[in-house]
Amino acid sequence: AGIILVSLNGNFVLKLNPAGDLLAVGAAFAWAVYSILQKKIQPFGYSVVALTRKCFFYGLLFMIPFMIGMGFHPDMTALMKPLVLLPILYLGLGASAICYATWNFALHALGPVKVSVYIYLIPFVGIVFAAIILHEKITWAALVGVGLILAGLYLSENSFGKAKTGTEPAPVPVPVEEDSSDSM
Repeated sequence: AGIILVSLNGNFVLKLNPAGDLLAVGAAFAWAVYSILQKKIQPFGYSVVALTRKCFFYGLLFMIPFMIGMGFHPDMTALMKPLVLLPILYLGLGASAICYATWNFALHALGPVKVSVYIYLIPFVGIVFAAIILHEKITWAALVGVGLILAGLYLSENSFGKAKTGTEPAPVPVPVEEDSSDSM
């Protein structure tokens, strides 16, 4: 509810676009699968940077046939202009490589479920930066939405928001080594 309020920001005009809605749901599903697979690959001993590099390599490799099929032919002279090259470098290195690497570090440290909870802070951060940088007005809907988002995060991270079973986990048995001197 909080994310919906923040996203709509007081403009409750709903225009349904099935293609866009399906793409958004598909992107969320793909991100969930990516996060879970990253955690499952961790025991194989790859470093986070190596995993991120491999994901980018295979992503580009599988994207090339689609680019060719869609008739993509980049103009290399236009790509070398600083007005075009600098934003591409920022998106490729900053918004992609560094962000994926830090996401993967967090996945390995905290796990996919705990890290995914914090993705709900994106609308909150967006509102704060829109107010600071773009001087956008913060509406009542955005404030209520932020309150709901923060309350949801608090509930998901604190024990009183989690179901209590009242049972302790079973103790793990510790193997006892036999004394070899007694066997004679």
